[in-house]
Amino acid sequence: MDKKRVAIIGVTGSVGQEFVQSLHNHPWFEVTQIAASERSAGKKYVDAIREPSGIVAWDVGGEIPEYIKDMTVKRIDELDVSQLDLVFSAVESEAARAIETKMAADVPVISTSSAYRYEEDVPILIPGVNDDQAELLETQKKNRNWKGWVAPLPNCTTTGLAITLKPLFEKYGAKKVMMTSMQAISGGGKSGVTAMGITDNILPYIPKEEGKVRIETRKILGKLKDGKIEDADIKVSCTCTRVPVIDGHTESVFVETEKEIDPSTAKDTYNEYNHSISVAGLPSAPKDYYAFHEDPTRPQPRMERDVGGGMTTTIGRVEKEELFDKGLKYMLFSHNKKMGSAKGAVLLAEMLYKKAKI
Repeated sequence: MDKKRVAIIGVTGSVGQEFVQSLHNHPWFEVTQIAASERSAGKKYVDAIREPSGIVAWDVGGEIPEYIKDMTVKRIDELDVSQLDLVFSAVESEAARAIETKMAADVPVISTSSAYRYEEDVPILIPGVNDDQAELLETQKKNRNWKGWVAPLPNCTTTGLAITLKPLFEKYGAKKVMMTSMQAISGGGKSGVTAMGITDNILPYIPKEEGKVRIETRKILGKLKDGKIEDADIKVSCTCTRVPVIDGHTESVFVETEKEIDPSTAKDTYNEYNHSISVAGLPSAPKDYYAFHEDPTRPQPRMERDVGGGMTTTIGRVEKEELFDKGLKYMLFSHNKKMGSAKGAVLLAEMLYKKAKI
């Protein structure tokens, strides 16, 4: 088949580099245009990420894929949208709104930024969790008179929580959630966390993070009705912290449910979802969407971050919670730079391609 032609905007940043890697030899998508800031425009990609010292700042591990090295970085206004089927946006939120609005007028946009997450006609999609909300993209196109649409990923901390809550919410009526996150330093971006600030330390506050998790979780678990998403009837309380871990977010979760639940039935439920998950077989999907551990020492970031290529969500320490009449407590691990970022965006593109939205 002919591959879909895609562009990466913000291609020189850490998330942009994850897109470069995630799209290497992709069977359905081909990167044909790349764009970044004025400072990088006009340079070959390998030169655009070269620091003044001469060191090539490739931050995502492995080698730079050959396909991208000599590709010329364009200014955003130089992108030829008539020659594109899809845009991946890895732009920071402040600039993302204007850029994504301009692109979506002509072509679909999948974004890692928060610029459009909280709009009424914009779904926050996690492939395998709320695929049905993708139909809202048609309403969005009509509302805004666009040829394309904007589909943002959730905040990376929301991702693991929403993924693990989905089966519990649907089958057992999860109604209250308390969560404490232990988030990797890579989630703060290249300049977000200083070495002196995080070494031998825990940062007990991440600006705006907790509000994002509360709002996004309810929206993702909600239902699409009459062209709008009705938020899920679930209360979410969270404390978001930064810990000295390089990659991968760990979260401690307490859930109150309407129906009786115990660790054994929870395990069976996650296994059932593994066997029926909608994204099974897509190029970027892991063999197991959920990994359930009975070993009380799991999950651990160093042990879980490469499972399923960083796309598997790991659940452990599942115990009956005595604070509630009915409920559980558990730990989860989710890779913030894989499932929670560019690779998750590529999986979303695959799901939307199969739904003929791209």
